[in-house]
Amino acid sequence: MVDMKASFLVEPNSIKKADFTSMNSKVHHYQDLITIFNTCFSEKYNTQLVKGDEEPIYLPADEQRSYHAIFFAHGFFSSALHECAHWFIAGKARRKQVDFGYWYLPDGRTAEQQALFQSVEVKPQAMEWILSVAAGHRFRVSIDNLNGDEADTHVFKQAVYEQVATYCRQGLPRRAALFRNALCCFYGTSPVMDITQFKLGDL
Repeated sequence: MVDMKASFLVEPNSIKKADFTSMNSKVHHYQDLITIFNTCFSEKYNTQLVKGDEEPIYLPADEQRSYHAIFFAHGFFSSALHECAHWFIAGKARRKQVDFGYWYLPDGRTAEQQALFQSVEVKPQAMEWILSVAAGHRFRVSIDNLNGDEADTHVFKQAVYEQVATYCRQGLPRRAALFRNALCCFYGTSPVMDITQFKLGDL
């Protein structure tokens, strides 16, 4: 795990390499994501990224916990990026609700249920892909329905790719852009976001 002792500027255009104690990390530790995320957002948004022991969940602050918590699954690097993506997409109203107010049906969904699941997963998985590239980490789409009806993964992959292309043209939401820039700085990847960095065949 790379030690990050120095604080760093987190505005999208002001993150500097000199603000890190170590750069170009090729090893992916979830602890680094926690440090980067919490440095970027814990003070301004009272939100922290937390390693969970069960299924991922977002919990707003309450009487037991003074901060909003994004729990990702079992220390998985990809899970942390995915849950961050959901938070970046969620607006103020949704960030006041458990799991942003979304429903979740477990593995074993019907074809109709799976189609609905995939429709709401396009943006989060597209953003996760972008963040994964920024961190130099492999990304795979997830249909999360091994025991359910067979899904059309090609259509879903195409939709995720097209959403990435849209983000490349129009830019990311501010919080997502801030986090992506911090990842690029920490992992030594290109700060330029271009569709040529993403290949549909890699999914």
